[in-house]
Amino acid sequence: MKANVIHQFGPPENLKYQDWPDPQPRSGEVRIRVHAATVNRVLDVSLRAGKEMFRKPELPLIPGVDCAGVIDALGPGVSRRKIGDRVAAAGTMPIDICPEDRAGYSGLEGMMGIRRQGGFAELVCVPACATVDVPAGLDFRDASVVMRHVPTAWNLLFNVAKLKQGETVLIMGAGGNLGSVGIQLAKNIAGATVIAAAGSDERCARGRALGADHAVNYNTHNIQDEVLRLTGGKGVNVIYDNIANSKVLPLAFMALGFGGRLVTAGAHGGPNVVINFAHLYHKQITIRGQPGHDSSDLPKCFAAAADGKVKPQIERIMPLSQAAEAHRLTETGEVAGKIVLDPTMDK
Repeated sequence: MKANVIHQFGPPENLKYQDWPDPQPRSGEVRIRVHAATVNRVLDVSLRAGKEMFRKPELPLIPGVDCAGVIDALGPGVSRRKIGDRVAAAGTMPIDICPEDRAGYSGLEGMMGIRRQGGFAELVCVPACATVDVPAGLDFRDASVVMRHVPTAWNLLFNVAKLKQGETVLIMGAGGNLGSVGIQLAKNIAGATVIAAAGSDERCARGRALGADHAVNYNTHNIQDEVLRLTGGKGVNVIYDNIANSKVLPLAFMALGFGGRLVTAGAHGGPNVVINFAHLYHKQITIRGQPGHDSSDLPKCFAAAADGKVKPQIERIMPLSQAAEAHRLTETGEVAGKIVLDPTMDK
């Protein structure tokens, strides 16, 4: 098969597109013929640059922390999957041999594309328990983005923040991948009032197009004043953020109302943010960071996408052979949105 392999950390050209032995599924595993894999700024690009060593990546490594495609081989002991199944896989999963139902597993775990081989290849083997069905009407490219971002956003909004119909949520970084998904889930699933916050008029317009009721350009307006104006002085019930912008988030925090919740899945712009503890105390605010997702939510996430309630935002689709260029575009900021690699384009 063809794969992109990191033999040493460094610039994008260190991601080598080359021949690599076809992987064979072990007991409890399936092999996926990859149709799509997303390029991620931290888990792929920063990792390849050697800036994520705390995650303990092992070289040589095929990166790619998600994928979507078709099962083309089954390992021993797999009966709940069949060849031809449309599936997606991502994130943390067993590293050692694991039963297909994961029963009794207590071995090592790690992310595909970091602690085990990932999706930047024509073929990848993963534990059967780590796969999720892709609905027939959902494109594999969209499915890869759904698998990467929608479960995290779903977990933050519904399991952690417990966003309800009639509440108001402020989506920070509305032009980004998690932000764009957050807008759609909050509006189309929760029925909440959505305020999108972004750093440009273009990104604010994108947020409105995705369903936001209001949008605030925090580079031209005081976000605290604008949000309080939009909520009649009450403030929002939830702030959804994964940026930790040290200039903007402290003001947004002051627009949280009584019993407000701030949830985050990262701190790409931070990590240090100063907040007003008097506001925290008097408004009885909860702050929670929560990575990952609840596996029981995955079918709901894919159903939402299949029903058109969440439309993944893909800026560019590139052949697998151009993964190094995709890394360069992401690293330099020439492409701000999601890039998806498609191995079938190399045929």
